[in-house]
Order: sequence, then C-alpha cells, then structure tokens
Amino acid sequence: MNGLTHGERSEWDETGFFVRRGFVDESVTQPMLDDVVELCGRAQDGDDVAPALILPEVHAGGVSKVFRVHRRPVFAEFVRRPEVLAIVADLLGDDLDVFLSQFIFKVPGAYGQPWHQDSYYFPFTPDHQVGVWLAISEATLENGCLWVLPGTHTEPVHWHVPDSRPDSQYGYVEIVDHDMSTAEPVLMAPGDLLVFDSHVMHRSTDNDSDDIRAAMVFHFSPAGTVDRGRRESPVNDWVPVLRSGQPVA
Repeated sequence: MNGLTHGERSEWDETGFFVRRGFVDESVTQPMLDDVVELCGRAQDGDDVAPALILPEVHAGGVSKVFRVHRRPVFAEFVRRPEVLAIVADLLGDDLDVFLSQFIFKVPGAYGQPWHQDSYYFPFTPDHQVGVWLAISEATLENGCLWVLPGTHTEPVHWHVPDSRPDSQYGYVEIVDHDMSTAEPVLMAPGDLLVFDSHVMHRSTDNDSDDIRAAMVFHFSPAGTVDRGRRESPVNDWVPVLRSGQPVA
C-alpha cells in the first residue's frame, strides 16, 4: 500500500492537512449518494434505518447530516480501500478503528458550521484523530466550502461556545478566542479527498447557491483509544478496520 507522498507528509507536518486531488471518480461517489438518498427516503416513509441517524436541517429544512453509515456496504468498502488505509496508517499507525461517519447535505440556504476543532467533540486518549473528507459534489465559495486555519494542529483544544445564530444546527459550537485571519478556503472537485488532523480549526460558510453541497466524512482513531466523555456519543460507532497492517473484514 502506498501512503503519503513526501509532499503530503511535509504539508501535514506544517499545516495539519492536505488534499489529494482526484482520489476517486464518480463510480465511487455516486453509489454513496444513491445509498444515502434511498436511506433518507425509507426513513421518511417510516422505516427503521438504525444504526443510521438522520439529523434534520433546522434553518433551511430537509436533511443536514446522516451519521453512522460506515457499516453499510458502500461505505464499509471505502474505509477499507488500500489507498485509504495506507494514508491513515501513515499518520496513526497500523491498528485503526473508524468511529464516526457522516454524509453531509448542505442544502441551499443552510448555515455553515462555525470555527471549531473536531477534537472538541472527541474527548479521547490519545487526542489526535484523522478525518477524511470526500467531496461528493463540487465545494465552492458560493455553496459553503470548508475553510481551514493552517498550523492549528499543534494547538490544544480551545474553548468553544454555543452557536448563537437563530435556528443554529444542533451541536454547533464556535471558537471565539483566536485570530482566523490566515484561514484558507478548500475548493474541491467531486472525488477530491481532504485529510486533516482533529485539532485543525476549520469552518464552513453558508450555502448561498441553488445547489446542494454534498460530502462524506469519516474519522479514524488508533485501536485502543479511550473515550473519556461522561456519556457515550450517539453518533459514534467503533469499528475495527486495520490490525497489524492488515484490513479487517
């Protein structure tokens, strides 16, 4: 398995993230979209779609995110792709679990998510995880792409306050004690993959376009990670994917 390139390793060490362009094509992204749309349709008809968890879009209506899908075949296959595991193993080691998955529908008019660090939501030991963010549709300035703050992977988890906007999305919080002036937008084409450290500060902006911005995100952690949270997160689902460098079926 081929892991990080020399350039990606340097970029990771310096900024805490990198983008691999053209990571997959439509033959991978379209089945993901089709599966989640079918899942949401079943839920709307009253079917039990557990363990998937569908979060409605509060501000603009519709669906915001679909959590806990990485046991479904199309997503389980992706997290076990050799090229995915090679990237994450280069960063976290040869024993890995995937613990969080979310398909994101940013519908027209939806709010963006404020500045935050994913590690705020992950009270784990060890406290650095890796997120992989796969663009299902194009991510642009108009439809609310991600923005990242390079180098913040070396910082501790900052204080987060609740998102104060009317109709803010459930669970949204915000960092307000940091200079964000050096932030960079991450413009992505379908099939591009953003890999980022869980301490990296990032946000998305509002979707001011007429189209949905769709993305699929997985989070990985070293096997044996301890959750120090006071209660179990309803969106986490720990699944082994790599042991001693070998994929777990």
